[in-house]
Amino acid sequence: MARQRYIVEIGTGADLHGGDVTKAAQKAIKDAVSHSCLCGLFDIMNFTDPNQMYIELKIACPHPETIKREEVLRAVPFGTVDLKVVGGGLSVRGLYLPELGEGDTIVVAVAALTVYIDK
Repeated sequence: MARQRYIVEIGTGADLHGGDVTKAAQKAIKDAVSHSCLCGLFDIMNFTDPNQMYIELKIACPHPETIKREEVLRAVPFGTVDLKVVGGGLSVRGLYLPELGEGDTIVVAVAALTVYIDK
């Protein structure tokens, strides 16, 4: 069987208080997923099980070595996921409010989800 690419979706996410790249990445994934409807796979391709999808997930964020991979992977609702984390995104000084997080750093992450199906 050969894998065929069907969907590429991009999302962005930010942690506004504390500079947590894992939180920013999770938000970026949710953003990308919320822009996608898989009805074509189900209605046209007669696809029945979303867990048979293979998903390449690429996250670009500041300080990629600090990302908590398992937490990021839990943000993808189904499928087999291959995660790659690279440097990128954005980091900027924000506002320190201890009730909302540690520090005053805003971080932005970008997620690219590419969905493949075996044909």
